[in-house]
Amino acid sequence: MSNENTKKLDILSAFNFRHATKVFNGTKKISDEDFTFILETGRLSPSSVGYEPWKFLVVQNKEFREKLREVSWGAQGQLPTASHFVVILARTDVRYDSEYVQQLQKHVKHMPDDLLEQLKPRYRSFQEEDQHLFESDRALFDWASKQTYIALGNMMTAAAQIGIDSCPIEGFSYDKVNEILEKEGLLENGKLAVSAMVAFGYRAEDPTRPKTRRTMEDVVQWIN
Repeated sequence: MSNENTKKLDILSAFNFRHATKVFNGTKKISDEDFTFILETGRLSPSSVGYEPWKFLVVQNKEFREKLREVSWGAQGQLPTASHFVVILARTDVRYDSEYVQQLQKHVKHMPDDLLEQLKPRYRSFQEEDQHLFESDRALFDWASKQTYIALGNMMTAAAQIGIDSCPIEGFSYDKVNEILEKEGLLENGKLAVSAMVAFGYRAEDPTRPKTRRTMEDVVQWIN
């Protein structure tokens, strides 16, 4: 079997291995090296127009986790047992002309000033006219939040490929989680807000039901 086919089988095996782990083995911890690798796949993830509108809070403090558990009905089993628990934040200041975007493009992307000025009308048109992102603050935040799910998926897939379990979590009170994070000074004065959560670790037991998905014919339509 070719190396390419072996890689394909390994990747599909990881997708079949992964499941939404509800309870982890609380005595088994992910190594620093492995978790840094998982975070790196999130950091290197693509985002729309390269804005990287995310921040990953790795919550290891037990008292902090308990505060989150009280307002996160979907993380009751994961928060006390996960080796690592990540709160994924999305940026609220991702307008084309915001200070964050300008600093990112100039100092991270190393775009020259004349190119930045040329791109502004294009990015304004993309956000305002193509995507209708200026209709409300929530519309702009939701666009940023969608980008964080790319990083979320990549981190979970990368974890599965090295035998580490995960569970994405949306079952929480958006307002109450933001309130907790704001009190801790973690939202940069409103420039960040919670998007999703994800737990990582090693399963306490194997799933009792086989993985089920709709067929390829149900989810794919070719237009030739």
